Amino acid sequence: MLTDKIAVVTGASRGIGKEIALTLAAKGAVVIVNYNGSASKAEDVVREIQEAGGRGEAIQCNVSDYEKASELMAYVAKKYGRVDILVNNAGITRDNLLMKMSEEDFDAVVSTNLKGAFNCIKHISRQMLKQKSGRIINVSSVSGVMGNAGQANYCASKAGIIGLTKSVARELASRGITSNAVAPGFIDTEMTQVLPDAVKNTATEQIPMKHFGSTKDIANTVAFLASDEAGYITGQVICVDGGMAM
Repeated sequence: MLTDKIAVVTGASRGIGKEIALTLAAKGAVVIVNYNGSASKAEDVVREIQEAGGRGEAIQCNVSDYEKASELMAYVAKKYGRVDILVNNAGITRDNLLMKMSEEDFDAVVSTNLKGAFNCIKHISRQMLKQKSGRIINVSSVSGVMGNAGQANYCASKAGIIGLTKSVARELASRGITSNAVAPGFIDTEMTQVLPDAVKNTATEQIPMKHFGSTKDIANTVAFLASDEAGYITGQVICVDGGMAM
């Protein structure tokens, strides 16, 4: 259980982030539902948490903005007195073949996915060091492990998260802070539901288990890494992908 733990989940208004927020709250954590664009969707997540007997709060912040990320972490630390769990889930895609990819699309994806994670870790690390405890969980992707055509920006950002995760783990381990990454494969979300059937069928053939995963598969892994049971695990990348990247 995560009773009374204070958790910040970035990009938590929908998809995997929403499921992570709901799961952590169901296990007793107070969940800060971070969002950038949709206030109504974030408030819906908080309402769902509260209706189930949990506690949560929605806070808008573009985590790719260094100063805004600092303000977010300072606000949570001041209001709640501590931050026990940070889940860096916020991410965007701007897919295109390398030859057609614009500099703007490359920069936007790396700024949100990788720099956003760095910003949040950087600004909460002092609080966690003071507490001598903390769980940092970064959402990477099997694309960052294997690479994927048409996703040079996304794969670079998600591979960067793996390197960031391991560096943070080495720097903070002696102070009781763990840092791990979860790398989802093909997960049934709004993003994958709009894919053409032919693309989904081809993807399914690449998965040894022959089906897409659920957001709950990712959320359960995150919840485990956030728990006391995972206290001796750090610097790891756990692929939740039906065997795709083995």
